[in-house]
Amino acid sequence: MDQYGIKNAKVNYQLSSDELHAETISKGQGVESSSGALAVNTGEFTGRSPMDRFIVKDDITKDKVWWGNINIAFDSDKFQKLYDKVVDYLSEKEIYVRDSYACADEDYKLNIRVINEYSWSNMFAYNMFLRPTEAELENFSPEWTVVNAPGFMADPEVDGTRQHNFAILDFTRKIALIGGTGYTGEIKKGIFSALNFILPVFKDTLPMHCSANVGKDGDTSIFFGLSGTGKTTLSTDPNRSLIGDDEHGWTKENTVFNFEGGCYAKVINLSQEQEPEIFAAIKKGAILENVIMDDKGNVDFADTSITQNTRVSYPIYHIENIRKPSVGENPKNIFFLTADAFGVLPPISKLTPSQAAYHFISGYTAKVAGTEAGVVEPVPSFSACFGAPFMPLHPTEYADMLSKKMLEAGVNVWLINTGWTGGPYGVGTRMKLKYTRAMINAALNGELGDYTYEDYHIHSVFGVAQPRSCPGVPTEVLSPRTTWNDDKAYYTMAFKLSNAFRENFKKFESYASEEVRRGGPQRYAF
Repeated sequence: MDQYGIKNAKVNYQLSSDELHAETISKGQGVESSSGALAVNTGEFTGRSPMDRFIVKDDITKDKVWWGNINIAFDSDKFQKLYDKVVDYLSEKEIYVRDSYACADEDYKLNIRVINEYSWSNMFAYNMFLRPTEAELENFSPEWTVVNAPGFMADPEVDGTRQHNFAILDFTRKIALIGGTGYTGEIKKGIFSALNFILPVFKDTLPMHCSANVGKDGDTSIFFGLSGTGKTTLSTDPNRSLIGDDEHGWTKENTVFNFEGGCYAKVINLSQEQEPEIFAAIKKGAILENVIMDDKGNVDFADTSITQNTRVSYPIYHIENIRKPSVGENPKNIFFLTADAFGVLPPISKLTPSQAAYHFISGYTAKVAGTEAGVVEPVPSFSACFGAPFMPLHPTEYADMLSKKMLEAGVNVWLINTGWTGGPYGVGTRMKLKYTRAMINAALNGELGDYTYEDYHIHSVFGVAQPRSCPGVPTEVLSPRTTWNDDKAYYTMAFKLSNAFRENFKKFESYASEEVRRGGPQRYAF
């Protein structure tokens, strides 16, 4: 550890998952659930802190990163001083070190060394990054380093941070520095944010915040979506092999590869009946975060008293039906998932190339009443490329790459509303998972007809094409207006949402082509 400035530390190198599980329990930092999974509490932070994520502004990044309130610049000299304080803090301590890598495609492999203050953080790294063989470890040379010290608190006035927690990327030093937060998601998102810069700039490869799976005929499907839209659930399909559930690259050779070695799924309201594969993955080797258990270790997945963002991390091999290696070819269908709490968007619609680019740049979902203080009605939420906090380049650069690849591969693009029907949140009901699965299966199987008037209806506000029928789905469910039984109320809400789309897109208009701008809703409400 001397090369990192960490002196006289007791180093636990490359411990197994079982060893880290036992170590966490012996130190009183976690308990075992009835399923055998390790349960931990991440402390003050139970989710990411976007305003405390920084990128060092240097010769590599200064002219390429889209600087602003998503990619916040950090001074290189201040980074070095803060890094020195963190490694000094880790000196003399017991620490956990793991060598691993990201990117399942050998041509894009990124070797990573992770240095953790806590054993369960290192177990998370074991789950979420790809695991080298013993032979690969013999001459392992890390390209990037993650230094993770949840117990270190920054001094904002001295260190240049906003508050005591921080997650900082330095592309010159190739370091992800994380402190003041125990939320494990910062570890994986640090490396994947780095890849979201490296792959398009240096490898001509599109990084995607998405899940992906492969059918029996070798066709790959891609699922974009923000947290809570069903990305993990819908890609974990017993009839299709899972490539991965969160981060992928789409190469110039037209292959899709997983960045990760595991899955990090939300478990709020998880049930064995609705999501059997994920439920079964919660066993020894998995890590549950911020859940409530009874005295027998049984988890109450409906209890959100700590956070709505309850999570489980598990290695991908906990899912039976996985792709080995985690690489797919022949992308045929892309699904944009949104949980529309306004109840306006169709449950499934087909997008033109310009609409696909527009909706990709927009990255829409909605917050529902009660999820945050002061939220009393649905609030539109936009995250460019369905992952703005992790995208260092301007969103239109990723959108241009996606559009090019879509056209070259001839993929179909679908917008899927996993949110509300029959009215907005509080009035309508959540779309049934069995209907969403039926619609996706119909799209995959080519059962939604031709792109004609006989088979599709054009939505009068958003201009997207709604299929008129779908096997296994009542016809009235396919038309959101019909489910409302009140045309005036429906169109009032539809125009409200369309205006939110247009307002959000204003910041991209000067970068987007006329064709892309035409992909959005074309009507105003007066």
